[in-house]
Amino acid sequence: MLVVPSIDVANGRSRLVYWPGASAGVGSPTDRPDRIAERFVEAGATLIHIVDMDGARAGHPANLEALGRVASRVAVPLQVAGGMEGADNIRLAFAAGATRVVVSMAVADRPELLHECLEVAGDWLAVGLDPRPDRIAAYPWHRPAPPSLVDLAGELVDHGVRRLVLSHGGAVPDLGFLAGLARTIRVELFVAGGSVDLDAIKGLRDAAIAGIILGEPLLSGALDFAKALEAAA
Repeated sequence: MLVVPSIDVANGRSRLVYWPGASAGVGSPTDRPDRIAERFVEAGATLIHIVDMDGARAGHPANLEALGRVASRVAVPLQVAGGMEGADNIRLAFAAGATRVVVSMAVADRPELLHECLEVAGDWLAVGLDPRPDRIAAYPWHRPAPPSLVDLAGELVDHGVRRLVLSHGGAVPDLGFLAGLARTIRVELFVAGGSVDLDAIKGLRDAAIAGIILGEPLLSGALDFAKALEAAA
């Protein structure tokens, strides 16, 4: 299972300062996304996840220069989320150096937009879903009743989606549910965030999850990246 460092970018800078040695006063802090990505790649990361915070609010990419600086500094795939909905937005991200994109759950209710995105990104497109039933139920769906996560995932796979990113916020991932979903849905499953420790990472690995995307725990040093890689192996 992959352990994927995530960098939230706002105004060209990381929203969180990277300083895993803060508690011991060792190392040097930085909020430059390119340097953060470089340090993680040097430590063994094979994929970097970047969230364009400004782009998510604006509905289009807003940190392309920062993305380009990351792409010029590391030689691993870059997965970008935030403002990616739409063919032109994806093209801009790819031109800046992205190799994968994540679009929001909104595309599940707009098949024409989803197909537009798939035409550009193909297998390198993922759809981000919130697996918490209350969040799915609260979304303003343009259908008679809210779908279940299983039905929603099945619809997306039928449309050609090959990768899902399940964002848990601060909740603890339901390992049993995720293992069942991984067995029944023909798709790569990534888990983003959530309250996880090394045992949870091992559980996600055993549940056949393709990768876990982690931001603050890795950037702050609360979760040691090397130990996380060992737990996921």
